[in-house]
Amino acid sequence: MKRMLHAAVPPLVVLFVVLATWEALVRALDVAPYLLPAPSAIGEALLEHSAELAKGTALTGLASVLGFASSLLLGALIAFAFSQSRLVQRSFYPYAIFLQTVPILAIAPLIVIWVGTGLGSVVLVAVIISLFPIITNGTTGLTRVDPGLLELFAIHNASRWQELVALRLPGSVPYFLAGAKVASGLAVIGAVVGEFFAGSDEYRGLGTIIIVTAGRLETAHLFAAVVASTVLGLALFGAVSLTGDAVLRRWRGRETETE
Repeated sequence: MKRMLHAAVPPLVVLFVVLATWEALVRALDVAPYLLPAPSAIGEALLEHSAELAKGTALTGLASVLGFASSLLLGALIAFAFSQSRLVQRSFYPYAIFLQTVPILAIAPLIVIWVGTGLGSVVLVAVIISLFPIITNGTTGLTRVDPGLLELFAIHNASRWQELVALRLPGSVPYFLAGAKVASGLAVIGAVVGEFFAGSDEYRGLGTIIIVTAGRLETAHLFAAVVASTVLGLALFGAVSLTGDAVLRRWRGRETETE
């Protein structure tokens, strides 16, 4: 508890100072609400639109979790394939980089045309954005193996499957977990961006709310949706981090027992 308080107090103090300064400046300069609402106005919007924001957060959260889970599974499979064949890695890795470098805003409209609006398109955008960290970290972990251990497995005529399961996969756990932490945050970003294009009256996630409120200059409502998106991203990242830390402690405990 003391460590948690020690870690939480400084950023909370900074947040309080920023919000207080923001509130004071908006009031002192009489800034128009549609340009920059005061934190108090954003708080009122959070309460006034709480039902809509809760529903939007649930939809965006579902898309984020599905996108993250899909990217984790697909990225792990691709990393396994890359670790087993240098030819496969050299042939297909540039296309993995393409997924990271292509502007998602440019291809999201195409995804909507091909897949349609709604959850499917949003999840697909989330997968595209969050896939690369899983592939790169997983491939690094599966290929960065002690040459001496590889020789030991070769001496005992171990099969590729035995080498993968008993040597490469256990050593890649920290790398996969690091990639998963990055991908969890990117999945939320991807879901929100996907909702900019694939949202509809039937599917009204946080991204859709942001687009609609921006068009109406309902800036306090827009900020409230951004706050909800931020909380969602922190929640998913925190859940993945806690799970990953627990897995990593267990993994290191098994390593210690083996030694």
